[in-house]
Amino acid sequence: MNVIHTLDRYLMKFEEIILSYSIIIISIMVVGNVLSRAITGSSWPFAYEISEFSVVLATFMGISYAARKGRHISMSAFFDMAPFRIRKVMAIFIPFVTAIILFVLAYYAYGYLDNVRSSGRTTAALQVPVYLFLIFVPVGLVLGGIQYLRNMWINIKEKDVYLATEKKDYS
Repeated sequence: MNVIHTLDRYLMKFEEIILSYSIIIISIMVVGNVLSRAITGSSWPFAYEISEFSVVLATFMGISYAARKGRHISMSAFFDMAPFRIRKVMAIFIPFVTAIILFVLAYYAYGYLDNVRSSGRTTAALQVPVYLFLIFVPVGLVLGGIQYLRNMWINIKEKDVYLATEKKDYS
């Protein structure tokens, strides 16, 4: 079990590094491109592609991190008003359904990734294969699905209601 916890800690650190650097790269590309246009009159041809890749990376790798920390978007009005038993059932059912949806989306994302890879498409400015930008879409969806299954499991295992493996319900 210690191996799993160690792997989980390393995965969380990896996600944090990816998310942090993605945001930093987006900022550098956007601000640098604006400054380049203002100072030299010309834009960086690669700025859009690098920013787009960073946004995709942050979005899809962020799914897992948000689910782990209980920071995902949720419509909690009914959940918050529900009595304990119903909240407990919902805390098991909702992550399960979410995980299934993420796994199905990952399956289709992988199919799309494979289709793009076999087409040989490249980006306009950097001439990088487009599929390299898309690799993190199915990976992030699968990792997110695993986190939601973990959220479901903690609610099955523990007496209290958890919004995430590391966050108890505040109600």
